[in-house]
Amino acid sequence: MIRINNVNVSLDTKDYRQVISQQLNISKNKIKDVKLVKQAVDARRKNKVHFVCSFEFNIDNEDIIIKKYPKLNLVKVKPYYYPVLKSNDEHIIVVGSGPAGLFCAYNLARANQKVTLVERGSEVDKRKEDIDNFFKTGKLFLNSNVQFGEGGAGTFSDGKLTTGVKDKRKQFILETFVAHGANKDILYLNKPHVGTDYLINVVKNMRQEIIKNGGEVLFDSQLIDIETQNQKLTNIKIKQGDQIITMKPDKLVLAIGHSARDTYEMLYQRGLRIEPKAFAVGLRIEHLQSFINEHQYGRYANHPKLKAADYKLAVKTSSGRGVYTFCMCPGGKVINSSSESGGVVVNGMSNQARDDVNANSAILVTVGPEDFENAHPLSGIKYQQDLEHKAFMLGGGNYHVPVMKIEDYLETEPGNEMVKCSVLPGVKNADLNELFSKEINTALKEGLILMDQKISGFASNAMLSGVESRSSAPVKFYRDESYQSNIKGIYPIGEGAGYAGGIMSSAIDGLKCSEFILEGENKKCQS
Repeated sequence: MIRINNVNVSLDTKDYRQVISQQLNISKNKIKDVKLVKQAVDARRKNKVHFVCSFEFNIDNEDIIIKKYPKLNLVKVKPYYYPVLKSNDEHIIVVGSGPAGLFCAYNLARANQKVTLVERGSEVDKRKEDIDNFFKTGKLFLNSNVQFGEGGAGTFSDGKLTTGVKDKRKQFILETFVAHGANKDILYLNKPHVGTDYLINVVKNMRQEIIKNGGEVLFDSQLIDIETQNQKLTNIKIKQGDQIITMKPDKLVLAIGHSARDTYEMLYQRGLRIEPKAFAVGLRIEHLQSFINEHQYGRYANHPKLKAADYKLAVKTSSGRGVYTFCMCPGGKVINSSSESGGVVVNGMSNQARDDVNANSAILVTVGPEDFENAHPLSGIKYQQDLEHKAFMLGGGNYHVPVMKIEDYLETEPGNEMVKCSVLPGVKNADLNELFSKEINTALKEGLILMDQKISGFASNAMLSGVESRSSAPVKFYRDESYQSNIKGIYPIGEGAGYAGGIMSSAIDGLKCSEFILEGENKKCQS
């Protein structure tokens, strides 16, 4: 196969062979088996929005063609490699079924490694029932909600697969998602996303594959304690209903996610080395998706080949604090992502089609240890909890979400249109200034006004909701070059350990951890 990159393609083009033919001045009939491998939207000029694509194709006399056209490359496919074990007696327990834990357990199971995946929440179908019930009634299930359960917090999000990390494992992850039910367009879109409605089936199918390959999956099973001797792991305790089960893993992978605060506390008390980490807090902003489309695409806003437009903004305020958008969800909705009694936290979610009326994004400002109450390693968690309790009270103390018109927050003239905020189980108009310190409010407000200079109208005709407090983990675990913590036999991974941010980077981290384990086991088998 030959690859050609950075080809401008009009939105209405259907014949890719013709496009390549014109690029190379080669007969269209000689070009075979064309495959679209990358597609991005170029909307820098609103009067000429188009795609920028990369293609792979077959053609006779490849060597001669490549020498003649320097823009062409010969495609060398390097499949993802992992060692397959012939036999071993070790038992690996992976705690947490988010992308890091899921891909770690998936890779271990298909390599014939004995593995048990332990998840404190419910399997995804039961989890969805619990979340829907919460949205309907306001009854929160503490271990089965938007944060906890099969697939982790990412299952009920937008399912973004973008990452700045350059890694050979990305293609394998995308192909694995597709093999288990994701839309094939994630293989070529520049900004791929799965969507919550598809992710529910993807994580379920990956779980079934783990079981098919000999792995075990335990739901409604919470890690509540670990036991060590001479800085080495000996036992763990799992709570299942009213039962406490003692297990003796040879290795324990901690993919606990960024919201398992009770587990953080337990691990800290048991001697794992943890330090506080900067993260970001702020609000969710909602606009009409039609407004975002019109700004980004101009006269092409309603073109059937264009998906709901996104944006990514970052500004620096006069105080030196950065304010930026995060987890932008085109054609999505804001959801109540509470997981603790007496706390409200919001996030964004989109289905695969991204066809809801509103667009939403987090507007965040970075906070760090200097903003926390003290220097305790878990002080960032306390900072988050205080914000979430304030949001709970501002919302009425019944898990309704506090909301505010952006004009009221900024004290500017009211806009002409009203964006309807439909966060469930309900919303309450409130003064969001009461959530944050004066310094954070000042930074957010200045940031919104600066963003309005980049997208005219951004700071009007919008609704704000809060609080967005779990953009990333507030801690970072120590681990060495083999991914082990200061207590040997324990492997902290993923976003909850402070080593990833999002589905793709977490999945990569999970795969890397599985490789360290498999390589070690493979050496033992050969010795």
